[in-house]
Amino acid sequence: MDEIVLLLALAAFCAGMIDAVVGGGGLIQVPALFSALPQAVPATLLGTNKLASVWGTAAAAHGYARRIRVHWNTALPAALAAFALSFMGALTVTHIPADFIRKFLPVILILVAVYTFIKKDFGKHHAPAHTGRKEQLMAILVGGSIGFYDGFFGPGTGSFLVFLFIRFFGFDFLAASAVAKVVNVACNVAALLWFGYSGHLLWQLGLLMAVCNVAGSLIGIRLAIRYGTGFVRILFLIVVSGLILKTTHDAFFM
Repeated sequence: MDEIVLLLALAAFCAGMIDAVVGGGGLIQVPALFSALPQAVPATLLGTNKLASVWGTAAAAHGYARRIRVHWNTALPAALAAFALSFMGALTVTHIPADFIRKFLPVILILVAVYTFIKKDFGKHHAPAHTGRKEQLMAILVGGSIGFYDGFFGPGTGSFLVFLFIRFFGFDFLAASAVAKVVNVACNVAALLWFGYSGHLLWQLGLLMAVCNVAGSLIGIRLAIRYGTGFVRILFLIVVSGLILKTTHDAFFM
C-alpha cells in the first residue's frame, strides 16, 4: 500500500508541474489513479483527482497572478460562465451518451496541434484583440462552452483553454496559461462540489495528492516564467500529442 501511495504522490507532483504550464495534468494523474486502485468506483477516482488537482490549479493561478499581469476582464467572466455551465454539462452527460464526442475529440486535437505547429508565431506575441464589453462577451462564450465540455466529458480542458485564449484573444502562451488556470479552477470547483455531494471522494488520499500537486505547480510556474513562451509552446505541443494518442486509444481501441 505504501508503494501505491508513493506512486500516486509522484504522479500528482508531475501532473501539477505540467498542468501549471499548459494543462493536461489529467493525462498523468487520472491513469495513475485507475491503475493503482482498479477496484475503486470510477466516479470516486475522478472525484479524488479533482480534489487533488483543484489545489494545484489554484496555486498555479495565484502564482501567475503574482508574477505576470492576468487579464481579469477576460478571466473572471470566463470563470463564472465555466462554473455555471460545467454543472449543465455534468447533468447532460447523465442523459446523453458522450460516445460521439469521444470519437470526434482526437480529430479536434489533431487540428489544434497542426495549426499550432504550422503557425510558428502562434502564441509568440501578446496583442490582445478585444476590449470592454466585447472582451467580456467573448470570455463568457469561451468559458461557458469549455465549462460545459469539462462537465460533460473533460479530457484536454486546460489545453483547449490555452489554445482558445491565444487564437481568439491574441494572448501569448504565458498570458493564455495564466487566464486558463483561473477558468480551470472554476471548472474543478464545480465538479468537486458535485463529487463531494454524491460522496465520491477519497479524502485522505486526495489531500495527500493535493500537497504534491501544489508542489509540482509551483515548480511548473517557475519554469514557464523563466523560459517564456517558446518553452510553453513546445510543452503545449507535447501535451496535445499525448492527448491525441490517449483519446484515440480510448475512442477506438477500448
